Amino acid sequence: MTDNDPAQRFTAEAVRAASGDGRKASTKLSNVAQEVAAQYRQDSMSPVMVSGVLRLVEFAMLAVSGLVIYAYHVGFLDHLGWLYPLVIAAASLVAVIFFEVMDCYQLQSLLRPGGAIGRMTLCWAMTFALMAVTAFFMKVSADYSRLLFGSWFVIGLAVLAFERLVAAKLIRRWTRNGRMERRAVIVGGGKAAESLIRSIEQQPYNDIRICGIFDDRDDRRSPPIVAGYPKLGTVSELLAFARIARIDMLIVSLPVSAETRVLQLLKKLWVLPVDIRLSAHSNQLQFRPRSYSYIGAVPMLDIFDKPINDWDSVAKRAFDIVFSLLGILVFAPVMIATAIAIKLDSKGPVLFKQKRHGFNNEVIEVYKFRSMYADQSDPSARKSVTKNDPRVTRVGRIIRKTSIDELPQFFNSLFGSLSLVGPRPHAVAAQSHNLLYNEVVDGYFARHKVKPGVTGWAQINGWRGEMDTDEKIRKRTEFDLYYIENWSLWFDIKILFLTPIRLLDTENAY
Repeated sequence: MTDNDPAQRFTAEAVRAASGDGRKASTKLSNVAQEVAAQYRQDSMSPVMVSGVLRLVEFAMLAVSGLVIYAYHVGFLDHLGWLYPLVIAAASLVAVIFFEVMDCYQLQSLLRPGGAIGRMTLCWAMTFALMAVTAFFMKVSADYSRLLFGSWFVIGLAVLAFERLVAAKLIRRWTRNGRMERRAVIVGGGKAAESLIRSIEQQPYNDIRICGIFDDRDDRRSPPIVAGYPKLGTVSELLAFARIARIDMLIVSLPVSAETRVLQLLKKLWVLPVDIRLSAHSNQLQFRPRSYSYIGAVPMLDIFDKPINDWDSVAKRAFDIVFSLLGILVFAPVMIATAIAIKLDSKGPVLFKQKRHGFNNEVIEVYKFRSMYADQSDPSARKSVTKNDPRVTRVGRIIRKTSIDELPQFFNSLFGSLSLVGPRPHAVAAQSHNLLYNEVVDGYFARHKVKPGVTGWAQINGWRGEMDTDEKIRKRTEFDLYYIENWSLWFDIKILFLTPIRLLDTENAY
């Protein structure tokens, strides 16, 4: 996409316009909206994840079947010890790549195994043809057993066919009971929304489940029922709805020409951790095909994408588990010594539990070593800890300055309420000059589009400790949003390994 692309210019303008608002909606949901939201509290399985797991499963099945046949016919590691396993693994990988090229992992292929098995047979034959040609030119074909590879061709194909029939049955069941779907909410009602819904429903092998409609217009301009789906509330109420229901996508059913209204909607919606799409199926303004994403054949303009999604989230969770366990092992002596010191220094529990905002604005409980006198602790964090604060114990001053009080959060990360790296979670009632942080910073809740972290980009850039001015909370939010927009696993590794170095600067920690 070039700088002159209209879709890119529109998206850039939307992002700039969306830099405000995003404050937490206080509007109460209707009973109907609450009932609908309750139906979608549980996460669904992403079709992208299901097809990705299927790739791994099919690679493993082909490789294992080949190795079993090799062990039976030749004897494991008896002849061409490491070459046979290497060839079998490479052929299995090539086969999966061919399946991918032939669209064997698309949803329609998974639901219709008959057509997919035909294409997979062709791909499997192409894999063996490629092996034969390679062996011929390398003059090694006589070294390998034709009986072994002939048996593998037949057995591997039978295994794939059986697996695809079972997978199709499972996927149909998951689709029917709502376990595998993309949940969408339509923003905007009337004729445009009805036309959009009808178009989506007509798509074959559709994995979109429409959960309802939200529109600011009254019932005269926007009917309470559109194409069989209820209008659940206003756009402000949608924010509260999306905090309860596990929604994957918001589809704005407004023409691009209604730019002012679209941007007003985005100013409210961009803080949510969902994909935001602008329906383009009835727009007169036509962009290049590559400017669109599609639901079946229905074109959409991509406005915002959910950050750290699908396989990225798997990689980040694995990163958290591995390094959290490592951190617990390395710092176990420090944590034991700290617990003993806290007990000897003052009465009260060793750990302090505080409710903070987590992913998607959910309230989570974060662990810390207690650094204040038990009878003067402030779980709500309405009053920030200041320099020489009399509420802080002698041991507390040391562990706060060195950030040792944060070490129990390795367990938060291990159990999943925190990530190792991310925006630092703030207490639910944290304030600056008697204003909640979200009242100070427009778009503050966009920090919660990802899971909060034990350490973060803002912290290693000096924005840690007391948030005693509006500018400090604005800068921390700015760095947090930069992290979300530029996340990568390497970025997490960089932040994690820079954290101990940057913690040597204790000027703002007390």
